[in-house]
Amino acid sequence: VQLQASGGGLVQPGGSLRLSCAASGMIFSINFMGWYRQAPGKQRELVAGITSGGSTNYAEPVKGRFTISTNNVKNKVYLQMNSLKPEDTAVYYCNVRRNSGSVSWGQGTQVTVSS
Repeated sequence: VQLQASGGGLVQPGGSLRLSCAASGMIFSINFMGWYRQAPGKQRELVAGITSGGSTNYAEPVKGRFTISTNNVKNKVYLQMNSLKPEDTAVYYCNVRRNSGSVSWGQGTQVTVSS
């Protein structure tokens, strides 16, 4: 599966961004799509995930501010980010997992929250 992420950028605190990630290739049997982020000097962490059944989970710091969703075909995953804070600054990566156990990563998109 190949992943192409987009939508990052520079935004002021309190602002919003919407990240998109398009999956292509062997997208059948994808059972999980998610967004991770990695800030400088920190480990990559799961921000939000959604299963093929529609169940979602969020990291505690983003609950109530971020929303993950997919399109009907489930070959695109989105991350709506509202009320952004400087601590949300990171490179964001999309991630998919298939029933086979294979894992794919997107190229990362920079999100910078600064005034």
